[in-house]
Amino acid sequence: MIFDIRYMIFMLPAIVIMMVVQWYVSSAYNKWSKVAARSRSTGADAAQRLIDRSGLYNVRIEGVAGRMTDHYDPRQKILRLSQGVYQGQSVAALAIAAHELGHALQDKEEYMPLRLRAALVPAVNIGSYLGWFLILIGLMLGFTELAWVGIAVFSTGALFALATLPVELNASARARQMLAESGIIQGEDEMRGVNHVLNAAAMTYVAALITAVMQLLYWISMVVGVGRQRD
Repeated sequence: MIFDIRYMIFMLPAIVIMMVVQWYVSSAYNKWSKVAARSRSTGADAAQRLIDRSGLYNVRIEGVAGRMTDHYDPRQKILRLSQGVYQGQSVAALAIAAHELGHALQDKEEYMPLRLRAALVPAVNIGSYLGWFLILIGLMLGFTELAWVGIAVFSTGALFALATLPVELNASARARQMLAESGIIQGEDEMRGVNHVLNAAAMTYVAALITAVMQLLYWISMVVGVGRQRD
């Protein structure tokens, strides 16, 4: 169980996809982080302007250390922006700030996919550890029924990755609309940059889903194999 060539057969495509996506995200961000928006708004300024337009008066903006560490905290109603986004005046900074604000709007409207994803968090936290443990115990002892229980628990990770996609795509759609309607982004060239950055970010969630599904399929193949040996 220390090394299984079948695991690499299942996971190699996902690893390659993840590497390509990471390169794509880095390339998009590096390109458009060097292009200043005509509005000269910083990410923090743009976020505050969009907060005021959207009536999200209980949402605060904070800077956070790191690169591409931007996120919205629904518990504290805080929009946390990395320094490059918080202080940056680039097309990339504005796109990222607006995307995270899209999550704040989802939170305000109690957007169903967002609520579903939040509801899955406890199950995923348990399943990511308990699932593979039950699978391994079931495989080692030949208890396929226990291993299938582990598969069911472990599958919450893939379900979470699937639930994340509509949440992220919707936040990006909201970002595009807000940036265009507010005039923070001006011209087709800047909107093309926004699309480039947001599309690249979306691909990371597609890659995460593929990775989770391939891991799940690997474990399913293992359990099926043990079941056939028992038969």
